[in-house]
Amino acid sequence: MDLSTLKPAEGATKDRKRIGRGEGSGQGVMAGRGHKGYGSRSGSKKRSWFEGGQMPLQRRLPKFGFTNIFRKQYQVVNVGSLENLASKKEITHEVLLANGLIRKKRLPVKILGEGELTVKLTVKVDAVSKTAKEKIEKVGGSVVLS
Repeated sequence: MDLSTLKPAEGATKDRKRIGRGEGSGQGVMAGRGHKGYGSRSGSKKRSWFEGGQMPLQRRLPKFGFTNIFRKQYQVVNVGSLENLASKKEITHEVLLANGLIRKKRLPVKILGEGELTVKLTVKVDAVSKTAKEKIEKVGGSVVLS
């Protein structure tokens, strides 16, 4: 046995439809395209969202929502995650990035208060929640907003 003798299993494949090969084939004359019209012509394509001229779904549904163009998107880090960085005394963007707690250096960072902290740290970030600030200062640390 070698690769040249491999064949699909019995019944796994079907013969393809031979379209437009005479009336006797059952797929001659119009070749399965129906009578006149856009779909019968060569080069015709129906977009997947086309609904036959009916008012499309995205136009039938009402608009909704609002996008605030002045929104500031923060990268969020919890106080509990800072516990793992006990060896570092000063927490900055670079330290957070190096330890995989944030993904992008340019986006602002906000510290949130979930989790517990037992080590004294100086945290230099863009924003901090009230509870996070309390937890950091309770263990003798400090928060510097940049």
